[in-house]
Amino acid sequence: MESPQALNRVMKLIEPELMKSVEKLSDDLLPVIEYHFGWKTIQGFETPKDAGKRLRPALAILSSEAVGGDPELAIPGAVAVEMIHNFSLIHDDIIDGDTERRHRPSAWTAFTVEDALIAGDALHTLAFQVLLEEDSSERVQAARRLVDATTTMISGQASDMTFDDLPIVSFEECLKMEAAKTGALLGYASSVGAVLSGANEDTCNSLEVFGYELGLAYQAVDDVLGIWGNPEVTGKPVGNDLRERKKSMPVSIVLSAKTSESEKLLDVFNIAGELSEEEVSYASSLIENAGGREATLEEADKHLKRAIEFLNNADIRRETFCELEEIAHFVVNRDS
Repeated sequence: MESPQALNRVMKLIEPELMKSVEKLSDDLLPVIEYHFGWKTIQGFETPKDAGKRLRPALAILSSEAVGGDPELAIPGAVAVEMIHNFSLIHDDIIDGDTERRHRPSAWTAFTVEDALIAGDALHTLAFQVLLEEDSSERVQAARRLVDATTTMISGQASDMTFDDLPIVSFEECLKMEAAKTGALLGYASSVGAVLSGANEDTCNSLEVFGYELGLAYQAVDDVLGIWGNPEVTGKPVGNDLRERKKSMPVSIVLSAKTSESEKLLDVFNIAGELSEEEVSYASSLIENAGGREATLEEADKHLKRAIEFLNNADIRRETFCELEEIAHFVVNRDS
């Protein structure tokens, strides 16, 4: 599925600003960060850009346009939220032991764990520096909201790690974790531009809930791709989440159903050592046959509809509503 024009348009605006902000960091940090963002090779040579979708900064810019604001006002929020997102990606790859991201070695694999950790920390700090370069009330409010969103995101990551030690995680527990891990930051991204443009609180909150619900839809699709995604498109090995025994939504739906498939899947997850390709394939079939894939996609569609409902309730420009709606449908129908 082709990226919406709004994503491509905003990327041209935000990418130079993101690069300019990163250049404020010390030279020791730049190789890892520029590599992770897809701007350079391990050796430091410029590379054809494979920077990802830049969904969060796009939502930030569009939320400013949605309330009739100047998109330039939203740039600090757009840059900050993308930095926080990438801080989390760098650390997630280390935690999960993921050796690939976007079709090439992840940052910790290309450099070292220590290099990647400190690079992620630097992005986390720089995000708030970018927002607070001016001390206007809108900037301060945006920074406070980012503190809340980041804190919630980290608590979601902590829950996700705790789930690794539990034999069964309920659907409700999984949904709560994913709301924190993904929904909070997408909610922030979808409203920070409006906040920086001085929009009223009701409109900002409606846009935030739109992003929160979109985040739940996004994560549900991500969970499906983590098991059944095409590795040539996702940039990660097929069945990667099963190999890591992640209690993602399709898995939690099947395990908590307490059926014969649940018992068989639990047996696979209890196998000592690394799962073989055959065991990963078997687990994938068990989940699909038990309805885990279909139920997760239905959940994604449910949260997409909720997101659009909240968008309808927001007092925003019609043109931007259409762009946000298109992006929301793209999120649920994407293949990477």
